[in-house]
Amino acid sequence: MEVKSALFYLFSAVMLFAALRVITARNPVHAALYLVLAFFQASGIWMLLNAEFLSITLVLVYVGAVMVLFLFVVMMIDINLDELKRGFWNHFPLAASIGAVLALELASVLMGGFRSVQVVSDATPGSAPMPNTKELGIALYTDYLYPLEIAAVILLVAIVSAIALTMRERKDSKAQDPSEQVKVKPADRLRMVKIDPVHQELVPPPAEEPKS
Repeated sequence: MEVKSALFYLFSAVMLFAALRVITARNPVHAALYLVLAFFQASGIWMLLNAEFLSITLVLVYVGAVMVLFLFVVMMIDINLDELKRGFWNHFPLAASIGAVLALELASVLMGGFRSVQVVSDATPGSAPMPNTKELGIALYTDYLYPLEIAAVILLVAIVSAIALTMRERKDSKAQDPSEQVKVKPADRLRMVKIDPVHQELVPPPAEEPKS
């Protein structure tokens, strides 16, 4: 067995174990950490498939930003585990059936993709191979330009909506007015106060009486 194949099976086994522990761990913090481990294994598999850009993006975006946010939220809120476990076995048959259907659908799609894979030469003879990031950029900004722009507009609307919901005036919230901050003058920020010096004589402490 080649080293690349051995690493693929190793990363896959660890990722499956971590994914199983995400849904079976009793502690939410442990579940989030297992999800981080699953992301690292997926990044390793993508690196083996020569998808360096996607591999590094997965680590930087999901592990470095999203999962850190998840960990902070999970550790800051008080989660009632008994309330979450209530009624688990009552809904388990329906959840297991839906999960099995989704697994079969994914398997059918993936198996069809594996059968239709054809070996294509990377470049013409005598030319240097194109980097993976450059190929991804060409495909993204040519064939998928309109979906990319639509996704950018949706994200922009989401950002503006989040800011508008946060900056709304409420009685129980303290918000700043940017226009008032821009119009402020130096005299409004600092006020010079002159205080006359006060001379106070130092009174020596009383002498201690000699102990007999």
